[in-house]
Amino acid sequence: MRFLFQNQQACRLLRPYLQLPKRYQTSSVIQDSLSLKTGDNIHGYLVQKVVPVQELQCVAVQLQHEQTGAEHLHIARDDQNNMFGVMLRTTPMDSTGVPHILEHTALCGSKKFPVRDPFFKMLTRSLSTFMNAFTASDWTMYPFTTQNRKDYENLLSVYLDAVFHPNLRQADFSQEGWRLEHENPEDNTSPITFKGVVFNEMKGVFSSSQSLFLSKLQRMLLPNHTYGVESGGDPICIPDLTWEQLKSFHASHYHPSNSRFFTYGDFPLEMHLKLIAEELKDFKKINPNTEVPLEQQWETPRECTITCKPDPMAADPEKQTTLAVSFMLGDITDRFEADTQSFIGSLLVDGETCPFYQALIEPNIGSDYSPGTGCSNYTRNGYFSVGLQNIRSEDIERVKNLIEDTIDRVIKDGFDSKNVEALLHKIELSLKHQTDNFGLHLAVSLSCLWNHGGSPSEALQINAFMDRLKQCMKENPRFLQDKVKQYFKDNPHRLTLIMQPDEKYDEQIKMQERQKLEDKLANLTEQDKKDIYENGLKLKAEQMKAVDASCLPTLQISDIEEDLKRYAVNEVYQSEVPVQYCEQPTNGVTYFRAVSNMAHLSEELKPYVPLFCNIVTRMGAGAMDYMELSQQMSLKTGGMDACSHVTGDPSDIYTYEQGILFSSYCLDKNTESMYELWTEIFNRLNLQDTNHLITLIRMEAANMANGLVHSGHSYAMQHASSSLLPSTRLTETLSGITQVSMMKRLAELEDMDHVVDNLNRIANHVLDKNNLRVAVNVSPESSAQVMMSTESFLTSLPVLSKTRDNDILVKDTIFSAKPDKNHFELPFSVNFAAQSVPTVPFNHPDFAKLQVLAKLMSSKYLHREIREKGGAYGGGATSNTPGVFQFFSYRDPRSLETLEVFDQSMSWAKAGEYSQQDVEESILGVFQQVDKPVAPGKRGLPLFLGHLTDDMRKEHRDQLKKCTKDQMVEVANRYFQSSGDTSVTLLGPHNPAVEEDSSWKVRKETSQ
Repeated sequence: MRFLFQNQQACRLLRPYLQLPKRYQTSSVIQDSLSLKTGDNIHGYLVQKVVPVQELQCVAVQLQHEQTGAEHLHIARDDQNNMFGVMLRTTPMDSTGVPHILEHTALCGSKKFPVRDPFFKMLTRSLSTFMNAFTASDWTMYPFTTQNRKDYENLLSVYLDAVFHPNLRQADFSQEGWRLEHENPEDNTSPITFKGVVFNEMKGVFSSSQSLFLSKLQRMLLPNHTYGVESGGDPICIPDLTWEQLKSFHASHYHPSNSRFFTYGDFPLEMHLKLIAEELKDFKKINPNTEVPLEQQWETPRECTITCKPDPMAADPEKQTTLAVSFMLGDITDRFEADTQSFIGSLLVDGETCPFYQALIEPNIGSDYSPGTGCSNYTRNGYFSVGLQNIRSEDIERVKNLIEDTIDRVIKDGFDSKNVEALLHKIELSLKHQTDNFGLHLAVSLSCLWNHGGSPSEALQINAFMDRLKQCMKENPRFLQDKVKQYFKDNPHRLTLIMQPDEKYDEQIKMQERQKLEDKLANLTEQDKKDIYENGLKLKAEQMKAVDASCLPTLQISDIEEDLKRYAVNEVYQSEVPVQYCEQPTNGVTYFRAVSNMAHLSEELKPYVPLFCNIVTRMGAGAMDYMELSQQMSLKTGGMDACSHVTGDPSDIYTYEQGILFSSYCLDKNTESMYELWTEIFNRLNLQDTNHLITLIRMEAANMANGLVHSGHSYAMQHASSSLLPSTRLTETLSGITQVSMMKRLAELEDMDHVVDNLNRIANHVLDKNNLRVAVNVSPESSAQVMMSTESFLTSLPVLSKTRDNDILVKDTIFSAKPDKNHFELPFSVNFAAQSVPTVPFNHPDFAKLQVLAKLMSSKYLHREIREKGGAYGGGATSNTPGVFQFFSYRDPRSLETLEVFDQSMSWAKAGEYSQQDVEESILGVFQQVDKPVAPGKRGLPLFLGHLTDDMRKEHRDQLKKCTKDQMVEVANRYFQSSGDTSVTLLGPHNPAVEEDSSWKVRKETSQ
């Protein structure tokens, strides 16, 4: 998987850190690590550092493997979700994508596990809570997480053998990287073309102008070494990579001496080291010589212009220019400087009150910040970038001047003290807020620093940084201003990158690919052509070959926990509002959620609900304008949000809840302040600032349009399901292609009066105490005080309707399913396909069987046909949404052929061409999600949001574990009866075959 760090809006100062309850002093895993001393030898590892990290309730142990020099970081923490990762510094010097293709190919079979694609096969032989691999600009990581010790040992053996002893077969290189092959491999008269999973993946990546901009920015700002190339692979350069070069790159980079191992959780350190040392016993220390030097400082700023394809979703066709000014910063291994840079970066661009928001966003010059805005510490030299997207070309100089003037103003006047206080509060809260997969997040957040020789244990000590930063600001009131001057004003290493649309861009890219193909074909001998045809047949035969996976380790159904984890809730009424309390070890954080029923909202208003959700906490309330409200939210909460909420009745697919979910969290001490902010929003929401409303609409329209190319399969699945059920129809209206199209139309408006009127009408319906139900997660020690605050808050809310409507779940008696076929023509180089079949609700006995069937079809049929043979980046089936069974493909070079595969997979499922062992492996795959870890702040939500009791969930788990092959055949024949019952949606480029078929509705540029 190409890990595009640059796609993040900005580098936030603190990663998703959290604490666990106050078992720190007594936990055996903590005490065992604290007992270690520098110089201790454990299974050939020398202990180098033992660092207690009180703020994260963990102990960091740094070690080094004596025989190979491999570095190891262990984080001992009272967390059952244990994590392993091995990271290698991978520094390509060209854009052939060698580290990315190697990441894929290494997972295609190894010395001890000579099975085709053991990685994907382990997905259904495990109870892992995460399995994947990442390729960044200068490192590759292979991580997994699991709560089961036997599973941990199984996965560790597969991962380490894949990394250090992969087979790297030429056929796997051809499949995963690139190859020349006939369009129809069985017809040697059909044209020869480029194929390959990574080749198609990167074509999909660069279908996004944002991804193109981010790649070019880094390559131009840091041009002298590995960052001057595209590590994921430029589609034009990928065909230059040879199999021999791939193997050579593995030999020089995939060695323990070039690796860093990360382990985390409550398993004993000795266990980890013993298992890993056994895998490394045959290696000797080498000098991999993969260090990345610091970039040479420029003497003068530079400016470059690149082109991209025009965006048909742009609200204003004349505003399609993107501009960013980027500054190279210092060595990220200097932690104080790097974190100070990130702190200042956040002050400059985060939130409505920051200087660059006011200077660039608020005047409505463009739609949003340029891609990658903020501070990036993902390369050896960090960098800061800021700019705008969707501006007029004649505004280029204006934007450059605004950036320069804003920097000057900050140097002169400094930052708003409340913004500095708010960011310090954000850091404090981030140390306590708990996430579901902390170990993985921690490993990724430390990877860039550690990869370049920085101290990961030092980076964990956030309080030390905060203390030093506060001391610097105390000693020098202009400390932050001086740093802004140093980092930006006095910095000649500055790149101004401008991207402008070119109507000929797409054709130029296609022409380059055609020319590359013609050059390859021109050099082929007749024997070469014969080999291409025969290799295509061999690869297809290999892909169709039955695989004996008996050498792979696996768990059994008996390894699944007997019962689900139950979390007690207390349901009460406060001020006549139903409130669910869930007392959990939330580490001093209160989590608030409220659902407002919108079942009786008029149909004409419902499409405006997502916009209402987007702006309700961002427009101002009472005496506070949007800036003061934003500032107060940052000072007192971890964010206040709203989103649409649609969930089905567990027993009836035509009955569902529709509403708006309000959510926020805060330190316990700030609960009353958080409620006061909600009170102002509910009682005195102010929607009169139409200029700011236009800003928010244009930002959201741009974000949604950009999301199409990255999540096209999700949009296709939503749309394909929308004609089958009333709940999925509403979901598509609120968050699907329909909503993307609507936001584009709203962004084109100049007069907002009608929009404001609709938003006020929604507010008058949903900001009503009689429509609310509430859930609060809180620690036991704070529960009594929070309950009192909640009572006071609810009492203060407006009552707009005469009576409470207790019918939360409402049945639609009018809806009629109308399966159809839609093609949305979009300027992509790949396709996203989806097909949906109507099924049953959660409580129906067949629902569990359909979930297992979806996993079975994905792993045993669709993966082979869509990814291995078809060359798509991904594809499969899912039945996680009650009422619909969904097929999908992602970044797919094929279109109608993939839809045929969906149909063929249904025939395969009905024929029962699989074993009971295959079914049991699929059950394990389903349980990865069913039993995944849940953070304390989210416990109790299945009941509150999904109306699922523990007994319902327990019955569902029992049904899953009892699934048999006969049941799979039975439900496949029951629900896959006729293609006329299915709905199909295709997102992708113009398709003549679709256009000529009258059964399809062809929609241009997402128009409805």
